[in-house]
Amino acid sequence: MLNRHARGFFTALFTPLARWLLRIGVSPDAVTIVGTLGVVAGALVLYPLGHLWWGTLFITVFIFSDVVDGIMARMQESGGRWGNFLDSTLDRVADGALFAGVAVWFFTGGADTPIAIAAVVCLVLGMVVSYARAKAEALGFRANVGIAERAERLVSVLVVTGFTGLGLPTVVLFGTLCLLAAASLVTVVQRIIAVHRQWLGENEGTASEKAA
Repeated sequence: MLNRHARGFFTALFTPLARWLLRIGVSPDAVTIVGTLGVVAGALVLYPLGHLWWGTLFITVFIFSDVVDGIMARMQESGGRWGNFLDSTLDRVADGALFAGVAVWFFTGGADTPIAIAAVVCLVLGMVVSYARAKAEALGFRANVGIAERAERLVSVLVVTGFTGLGLPTVVLFGTLCLLAAASLVTVVQRIIAVHRQWLGENEGTASEKAA
């Protein structure tokens, strides 16, 4: 949902940067890779050291590479299936690093095991959300439904984690992670139901054709 509403604004904002990067010879794939490395570095270096606010700012800068590389690919009319594959794969790496970084800090110096466990649960369920859609599409179904898509998960955890670093009570972060985990679980169920309905529709159509 957030992706659809924000896409126009961020496309307009980052189009000049995307145009400039293409002009100096930077490829969309390079932006994708550098962006992922930046997110991973912020999440797995700054978060585990307890720098939640600065880590969030650092990660946010690189998160926007996901918008920039898409604009560049459309300008170049390149990318296609390869660009889509690379982008989706590295998105999973970045997402995993983000929740892992939160979990590491709260398992260690942050000394808050419930938050750490909630972050791990969000990591796992987030991967299942993405996998459910990818597998469905590979089998010819549609599974682009759900209340907890990637943008919602990232914005929520980044904003609350960052403000936790500035003194926001940790209970707010714990509550946010629990809500994200619940929303991710609901999204997985929604996608399973959506695919099952499509499968039933195909079977009913095949049965009708045979009967005719």
